[in-house]
Amino acid sequence: MSEPSSGRLTGRIALVTGASRGIGAAVAQAYGREGAQLVLVARTVGGLEEVDDKVRSQGGLPSVLVPLDLADGEGIDRMGGALYERFGKLDVLVGNAGILGSLTPTGHIQPKDWQRALDVNVTANWRLIRSLDPLLRQSEAGRAIFVTTAATQSNTAYWTTYTTSKAALEALVLCWAAELNKTAVRANLLDPGIIRTTMRARAFPSEDPATLPAPESLDEAFLRLALPDWEKNGARLIAADLL
Repeated sequence: MSEPSSGRLTGRIALVTGASRGIGAAVAQAYGREGAQLVLVARTVGGLEEVDDKVRSQGGLPSVLVPLDLADGEGIDRMGGALYERFGKLDVLVGNAGILGSLTPTGHIQPKDWQRALDVNVTANWRLIRSLDPLLRQSEAGRAIFVTTAATQSNTAYWTTYTTSKAALEALVLCWAAELNKTAVRANLLDPGIIRTTMRARAFPSEDPATLPAPESLDEAFLRLALPDWEKNGARLIAADLL
């Protein structure tokens, strides 16, 4: 269950990737209820508009909608420039967008599937950091949250593509976080655990989604990491430990 709104993000600008459904949509709505000015990024305009409608219906501000495939690195660069011109800063970055890739023996992975997973799960987040780091440094308390997975903590057959790309994401974020120690920016990884998402349903088709927690169950974990008083940096956190 989400916490009642108390305006904890009033005056803060928050960008959420993968915002059209699942965890990203839930985070966007939670941040909107808490007063954030949202910048929502996803590939589908219709999905973004639906989330924005929900944000507004719950009393949130109109969102800035950015239809963008995150594999478009130049598009990410343009977005950073546009946000600088409009807001001059960014307070919260949620790197949530990701793809599962193919679940297949390592030797059977198709090069195009491997590259697509790396493009979306790793390179896109590097491009986001490259483009938005200057904006986060303009905030009095910039906060960056990247969604990771328990898969990086185990060696599971057939999950090579997803696990490798997410492990690379973890290394990327932790190295960047080390560079931020003397700044007002904090960057952390968040493992949401088992959650009812489209990706989960694809990976485990025999599982009953109704038995799993909804994305909204993560609201408070994502809110805590977005607040100015969150000081931990370069940590790999588990959502259940924050609830």
